[in-house]
Amino acid sequence: MLESAPSAAAPAQEGPADQPVSRGQFVQLFSAVMLPIFLAAVDQTLLATATPAIARDLGDFRDSAWIAVGYLLASTIMAPLYGRFGDRYGRRDALMAALGLFALGSLACAVSQGMWWLIAARMLQGLGGGGLMVMSQALIGEAVPPRQRPRFQAYFGMVFVLASVTGPALGGLVISHFSWRWLFLANLPLAALAVWRVRRLPSSVRDVRPGQSHDAVGVLLFAATASTLLLWLTLAGHRFAWLSWPSLVMAAVALLLGWVLLRRELAHPHPFLPVELLRMPAIAWSGITMVLFAAGLFALVFFLPVYLQVGHATTAAHAGLLLLPLTIGLVLGSNVTGRLVAKTGRPDLPARWGLTAAALALFLLALLPAQPLIIGGLGIAAGLGFGTVMPTAQLVVQAVAGRSRLGAAAATVSLARSTGASLGTAVFGALVFGMVSNADLQAALHASSPAATQQVIRAFHLAFFCAGGLTLLSAWTSTRVPRVTI
Repeated sequence: MLESAPSAAAPAQEGPADQPVSRGQFVQLFSAVMLPIFLAAVDQTLLATATPAIARDLGDFRDSAWIAVGYLLASTIMAPLYGRFGDRYGRRDALMAALGLFALGSLACAVSQGMWWLIAARMLQGLGGGGLMVMSQALIGEAVPPRQRPRFQAYFGMVFVLASVTGPALGGLVISHFSWRWLFLANLPLAALAVWRVRRLPSSVRDVRPGQSHDAVGVLLFAATASTLLLWLTLAGHRFAWLSWPSLVMAAVALLLGWVLLRRELAHPHPFLPVELLRMPAIAWSGITMVLFAAGLFALVFFLPVYLQVGHATTAAHAGLLLLPLTIGLVLGSNVTGRLVAKTGRPDLPARWGLTAAALALFLLALLPAQPLIIGGLGIAAGLGFGTVMPTAQLVVQAVAGRSRLGAAAATVSLARSTGASLGTAVFGALVFGMVSNADLQAALHASSPAATQQVIRAFHLAFFCAGGLTLLSAWTSTRVPRVTI
């Protein structure tokens, strides 16, 4: 295995970030970026248990997957853009701008009058949400030296996973007692509080170099490529056949746009995508692992509550509570991983074993009956495994990238995670809705047809099995990450 270069893995000549951070300084930083991290994570999963209620209210179940996909698509497109802007013009200011856009999108969601109005508002919300995690992680890397990051990263990892998986539980409780619109209105005071706290941080270091451009064409090409690919994955199989002309044309257009984007970014002196980082094996393999990990995790988080409500007639609150064991596992896995890496200095090892355990849990979920004890036990096992990935991926990428490119490094991880979540949601949504007709979905939703309910259950079991396969593949890709020490 390769040892990461000293200049990348431990940038000893890069200034004040090498000075140890006191607990008081860390508390100031944590209290400022905790809320943006929480908002970024919780809004990706908050609507998982609320989707059936929203579909009933707005009268459109088949397009409901785009409530999640639209947000993830917009945040995916914006993640690398925020990374570049933060490095050049200040990460603190970029984070405040992201919070403003996120709040505006939340307000638009709260007043939505139709499904596609809500989807458009979610995309606006995602334009801000794409910067919340990226800039928060970059600010951590800017203030905390590499050797201290594993210990502190565990706290931020816990906030992220806690928000991601308690989102469905919170959504279920709100849906059971109030309107789904309150899920968005609650973001407004939280975003205002976050802006106030972030403003109290010192101004960020700027890395403005002569001749830098914003690569607007690269941004548009990436947006077009991602949108076409996700639209194809979402619609193929139930709006039109996989081998039909519309499907083949959309797939060809996505491939062509992706090829043009790759050629342009490789040739551009200041590309929109951080291709200079992706040339590093440790970052490239970490990115692939993150894409596959996020596809498996978010498929579980998004579709398990829907599976329980539609296939087994549980309430939204009960379905959300059945995700709490996954939350517990994720928090424990993240915390133990952070402590282990702090002692060993090897962030490249834990994900290999954790992802294998998570894949096994997903396979068993697809095969075993949906009893609360079984779901709870498998949730803890999957959470322990998935919890090894987020803190270690950030540490590997930040160590190899160096301090001057922390924004681009954080954007790389966020881009990979958002891409995986988008692909996982789109692919598994297409798989489930492709196997089940709209009539069967409605019959199962209202518990009026046992045959339709069994068809829905079979579709979800296949989706969970496929998610296990992707997670097992991510365990293998994690073994390809070269040795990195911090």
